[in-house]
Order: sequence, then C-alpha cells, then structure tokens
Amino acid sequence: MTGLGKNFWLFAVGRFVSQIGWAVHEVALPLYILDKTKSGSMMSIFVMADIIPSLIFMPFAGVVGDRYNRKALMVGFDLLRGVLLFGVVFLNLLGIYQLLILQIVLAIMSTFFGASTSAMFPDLVESDKLEKANSVVSSFTIIARLIGPALGGLIYAIGGIKLAFTINALSFFGSGLFEIFIRYEWKTREIESLDEIIADIREGLSFLRSSRYLMILISFALFMNALGQPFGSVLEPYVYRVVLKLSSQQFGVLQSTLMVGMLLGNILVAARLGRRAGRFFFRSLFFNGAVMFAFVLLISPLTELSIRVIFISLLVINLLWGFSSAIINIPLQAKIQRAVPSELRGRVFSALGMLVNISTPLGLMVIGPLLDIYPAWEVAFGIWCLMFLVVLTYYIRFRDALVNG
Repeated sequence: MTGLGKNFWLFAVGRFVSQIGWAVHEVALPLYILDKTKSGSMMSIFVMADIIPSLIFMPFAGVVGDRYNRKALMVGFDLLRGVLLFGVVFLNLLGIYQLLILQIVLAIMSTFFGASTSAMFPDLVESDKLEKANSVVSSFTIIARLIGPALGGLIYAIGGIKLAFTINALSFFGSGLFEIFIRYEWKTREIESLDEIIADIREGLSFLRSSRYLMILISFALFMNALGQPFGSVLEPYVYRVVLKLSSQQFGVLQSTLMVGMLLGNILVAARLGRRAGRFFFRSLFFNGAVMFAFVLLISPLTELSIRVIFISLLVINLLWGFSSAIINIPLQAKIQRAVPSELRGRVFSALGMLVNISTPLGLMVIGPLLDIYPAWEVAFGIWCLMFLVVLTYYIRFRDALVNG
C-alpha cells in the first residue's frame, strides 16, 4: 500500500472520519423518528426524502463538479453540513417536519459533495494504483459500517438525537480539516447560463454513448446491480428472518461476516494484487456464482439440515461471498475511473449514479411481490439464472474488455 501519496491518505482518512459520523446519524435518526411517531410510513417518507432530491440534482451536481474547484466544493460542503447540524442542535429544530427539511437539504448537499469527490479521487493517485486506492477506501467504508451502527445505538442511548447530530457535525469538521491540506489544482470554468448546464449534461451523456468500452463496463455493472441489490437487500433478510426464523443476533452476525469477507478481499487487492486483480475478474465472478448457488441449495427443500448446521454454512457462504465480491467490484470500479477523462468525470459519474439509482428500485419493486407468490428458494434460483446468463454473455462477447481493459 506504499506509494499512494499524502494527498490520497488525507482524502481517505478524512472520508473515514465523516463516514463514522454519518453511520451514527443513520442509526440515530430512524430510532428518533420511530420513537416519536411509531410510524413505518413516516420512515418511508424520510427514505424518499433522501433518494428523490439526489435523483433531481445529480445531473447538475456533475456539471458543478466539472466546472468549479473540486477541492473547494469538497471542503465547503463538509463544513456547511457541520454548521447546519450544529445549528439544528443549538436551535432545537427537532420536530419531525423540521427534520424532514433537514433530510432534504443534507441529501442535496451530499449529492454535490459526492459529485466533486468522485471526480477528484482518481486524480489523487497514479492510474496504475487505482485498484489499491479503491481497496483502501472501500476497506475504510466497511470498517465504518461495522463500527458505526453499534456506536450509533450506544450514542443515541446515552445522549439522544442531539448528541448523535453533534458527533456527526464534528465528523464533518474533522473531515474538512484533513481535506484542506490536500494539494489539488483544477482549472475552473464557471457556469454563466442555464444553456451551458444543459450543454454540459448532454456532453457527458454523449461521451457515455460514444465510448463502446465504457458502455460495456457500465452496462455490465448496471445489470449486476439490478439483480444483485434485490438479492442482498430483500431476499437474504427475508430468508434469514421469515424462512429460517433466525434470531436478530444471528442475522447481525451474518451481515457482519459478509462485511468481514469484503474487508479481506479489499486487503488482498490493496496489499498484493493491485492492478493484477483484473485478471481474476471472471474467475471471481464464477466463484461468486458458485457460492450463490450453494446458498440456493442450502435454503431449498433438497437440503434437510438442522438450523445450526445451516447457520454455520451461511457464515462460510457470506465470508466467501464478501471476499469474491470485493475482487469483482474493485477492478470494475477502477476501469470505469480510468476510462473517463478528468474534465468529464463529474458529469459522467453523475449520469452513472442516476442510472444505478433508477435500475435498483426496478429490481426491488419486482422481488417483493415474487416472494409473496413463490418460495424464496425458487426466486433466488431465478435471480441466479439471470445473473449467470449475464456473466456468460459478457464472458463470451466482451471478455477482453473486462479483463484486459
């Protein structure tokens, strides 16, 4: 992991600090809403208040991230979010509808922050070290996701929503402090009219369409995301709690095991494989598919095992699942980053983010009704078949682009 440079480490550590604070926020806010309203509908409204503003503002955030100083945007939005949260705590603006407005404003700020940082990140390291850099950042994200929920629950129990917001605000200031010392030059070209914004968005979309290599990478990522997200976020929890009737502690352990597997995979890429991780792309995909098939068999009527044996088997499956997923995702992410010129990166990545945000709900909307009609193992097997067809198609037609590009 040597040779990534001071700028990268300032970025990575600053991001980690803010992710810990945000993880605390994400646990405390739902707890507070449920304590105050006892309403699942209100929880759904808050989730939509986070998603919809991001979808609306993402194209404009990409233009801003390409036109204005990315470092200034990154530091500025971190500090602004910190000031906003401190203001909410100091003025005691903790009514449900006040927090709903806060959620919308934070979603908009996060969208502009994300557009500038994702465009800036590949410029902080040499091109051939992007796999290592992405692995380190991803590892920090996983550690934050492992630590943050437990920390958030403890902080909310001790000091309620005010303490949670205060800690998140401090994390934004801490992140900004690291980011200030990053050395990054970017020639700005400020927006002068609405027509320029529209023209820039079109330019980003045109570049996407014109690059066959990039379209191969992105289409593959979108297909796998549209199928994989419903599997991980809906079907697996449904199997654990409804089909197998595992306890909440067992459920948590399985989720943590998946994260540990991903962390180990990221460490392998960062410490040993680097750019060579791309050579293992399809091998990792087929291995991941084999692990997924083992999961399908385990929950099917073909397997008659005790819950204890099934739980232990699921621990191994989740560990291998997470490990192989990291070796798939990191090279794919690095290839996309390398394929987009820096001056277009904000717009292209924002367009990609929009496509991901659109494709994900489509799969989520379909899988729920399917689980109400068919046994979970049949739905899982159907998703596995579709994913296998996608992987096989891309292996036959675009293997060189995905492995050697």
